[in-house]
Amino acid sequence: MYKSYIQEDSTYKGGGKKIVMPTGIEVHKLSSNENPLGFSKKVSLAITNAVNDLSLYPDNTDIRLREALSKDFKEQLDADHFVTANSGSEIIDIISKVFLSEGDEIIVSQPCFLPYTAFTRWMGAKAINVPMTPDYDYNLEGILKAITAKTKMIFLASPNNPSGNYIPYDVLVAFLSKVPKNVIVVYDEVYRHFAEASDYTSALPFVLEGYNIIGINSFSKTYGLAGLRVGYCYAPLALSNYIRKVCKPFLLSSLALEGAIAALEDTDFVQRTVDLVQEERKFVLKGLDELGIKFWPTEGNFVLIDPPVENIDFTKFMESKGIMVRPVGVFGAPGKVRISFGVRKANEAMLAAMKELLNNL
Repeated sequence: MYKSYIQEDSTYKGGGKKIVMPTGIEVHKLSSNENPLGFSKKVSLAITNAVNDLSLYPDNTDIRLREALSKDFKEQLDADHFVTANSGSEIIDIISKVFLSEGDEIIVSQPCFLPYTAFTRWMGAKAINVPMTPDYDYNLEGILKAITAKTKMIFLASPNNPSGNYIPYDVLVAFLSKVPKNVIVVYDEVYRHFAEASDYTSALPFVLEGYNIIGINSFSKTYGLAGLRVGYCYAPLALSNYIRKVCKPFLLSSLALEGAIAALEDTDFVQRTVDLVQEERKFVLKGLDELGIKFWPTEGNFVLIDPPVENIDFTKFMESKGIMVRPVGVFGAPGKVRISFGVRKANEAMLAAMKELLNNL
């Protein structure tokens, strides 16, 4: 009666809630890659106005949000290229449902976002792990060699969570040209706004060229709407139109619809967020370097470090100082810790706590 692959423990567990500290100790949550600026005032106004209609059903479809996304993408894509859902994670779930069956294979590269393996397992698919290199680069040749007749999807992320690495444009071009036409590349780009590398690329040019690639995005990071749960993907029309066939009516709440549309309109808030993250990234990485803490280059709004003590002990010490960080052994990076970039005050407190720990060793 029960499916064995569903009974396996594959539940994704997100970052913890904000801890409570004694009076006088400020808590800085740097464990969940959330927006340190919060969210746009335009979102707040839109949601406040939408509250008056909570007794009514929301839009039957997501067409208004998809049209807003088309506008945000400078109309390089039509509304029909987009699919929206309750978070980027649910997009992964929907993609798994429409493309995977029992016995299929997917390819991932750990460390990676847990839903890639957890959600696909619910469909009876087997995850083949082609680990990243010690420097946390994709072993793309290894991925190509791992493709079999059972392979249906390849998951890539750029920037990748939790390692922060990205895939340069030329490297991705060479890779995609060798991927069989019947294999779909799922390209997680939820941190794309924060990338500064001149050769960084989103999935957009490859969607425009008709590759079997799906770009996954979220409103949780750049737009600061993690609590609202809105995500989307875009893909060539043959893929996006197919994916939308399983989308339920009234899928997005009225608050989610209005909030997401308003978030896209506030480009000034988006730019302030990007500017803050990029500035604080430089500040934190310089501070870590001065402390002698090993870290990996990152294009995200977080950094992966090798803590000076065992990762659980490190996490507990940081929490005793009001600093929340994230051990990422479950992502496939045993012993490592991921730290999000906050506002300057939070980052200074984090570096000060780390310095205190080092001085006590």
